[in-house]
Amino acid sequence: MTVWTPTDNGHADLGSHDSFLSGAPYNTFKRLRDEDPMHWSDWSGGEGYWSVTRHEDIMKLNGQPQIMSSARGIRMEDQTYEEYLARRTFQETDNPDHMKSRIKLAKAFSKPVVAGFEQVIRDLTAPILDAALEKGSFDATKEIARQLPMRMLGRILGLPDEDLPWLVEKGDQLIANTDPDFTTHVLDRMTTDEFRMMPFNSPAGAELFVYAKDLLARQKKAGDTSGILHLLLQPGPDGTVMPENEFRNFFCLAVAAGNDTTRYSIAAGIQALAHQPELLGQMQAGGGVWETAPDEIIRWGSATTYFRRTAAQDFEFHGKHIKQGQKVLLWWASGNRDERAFEDPFRVNLFRTPNRHVSFGQGGPHVCLGMWLARLEVRILFEELAKRLKTIEPAGQQKFLRSNFIGGIKELPVTVTLQ
Repeated sequence: MTVWTPTDNGHADLGSHDSFLSGAPYNTFKRLRDEDPMHWSDWSGGEGYWSVTRHEDIMKLNGQPQIMSSARGIRMEDQTYEEYLARRTFQETDNPDHMKSRIKLAKAFSKPVVAGFEQVIRDLTAPILDAALEKGSFDATKEIARQLPMRMLGRILGLPDEDLPWLVEKGDQLIANTDPDFTTHVLDRMTTDEFRMMPFNSPAGAELFVYAKDLLARQKKAGDTSGILHLLLQPGPDGTVMPENEFRNFFCLAVAAGNDTTRYSIAAGIQALAHQPELLGQMQAGGGVWETAPDEIIRWGSATTYFRRTAAQDFEFHGKHIKQGQKVLLWWASGNRDERAFEDPFRVNLFRTPNRHVSFGQGGPHVCLGMWLARLEVRILFEELAKRLKTIEPAGQQKFLRSNFIGGIKELPVTVTLQ
């Protein structure tokens, strides 16, 4: 049984969020990889863009920040320089600015520090699974995949448990701001000048900023200044302090990206379990499978579909002339299904090795800070899930996000029987 087969006609408009309503248009990505791996698209929403779709090319260009700048935004949407400065996070800066922020956070997200969260994650996971599985039939995205990252985010940032549902709702409004199921402020369906200086061009950014300022004040009053948020506000090696708008934008990024990408990786893994029955037995056998399974689930999910870069200079690639200032989209989702890099990429192989997926932006200066945490959350959740399951099967139509930036299953009905 196949996990999922793309249905696009091979000529999808990658600039349209509607092209992703049935999942990523992988037939289109394959055609571009085979026929035009450095492809120019005109775009009705703004300036056109180049698409890089082969795994090898993505790795090559991502590793050349001198020609591929992050300092004009990471999404294809156009913005003025004034808007960019107001909205940017450290993801959207080049060195040395990027490294200044990264150094402050790197230790908190390092592999040894994250490993210390293992029991915390396991303790959070057990009641989430028990509450969902006892229902027999349920939406696995809502009842499982959405829950663990949300609660883990609260532990890391020091957020009260009672605030987490509201925070995740606001995070969804930010990062899924093109899906009417998540926000009334749909980015491409209305004028957005009122919020053009807010993160993700969304009113949720303003609400999260107010929350973050209040949270810091409460923590400081209580004498707790040890959390990650306070690390950001410490003077750097040069004595400078992060400006208020950059702190606001980081908090919004943490709430959105810290929850959504792991959520949709988990949802994709559960989808795979429901469609490839052999995977459950492999997980239950344990052993070496847990060394490789998390990365395969993350490859399969490809939750971040692309990151944009901007050409910092003219250059030639695949016989094309890319001009300074033009947008270049590195399609992680396409790289993760490239037959040149992955044997049988449309099946989940929990023992896949090597697995040089690009879901974390590997090979470039912006490799994901949270990658060790994501791997650990995925591993522990599926270890605990496999212990409890006898069977898991699809129970209805899965639904995908309306977004060409974040790829994910927003509704995943399943039926389970327990051990």
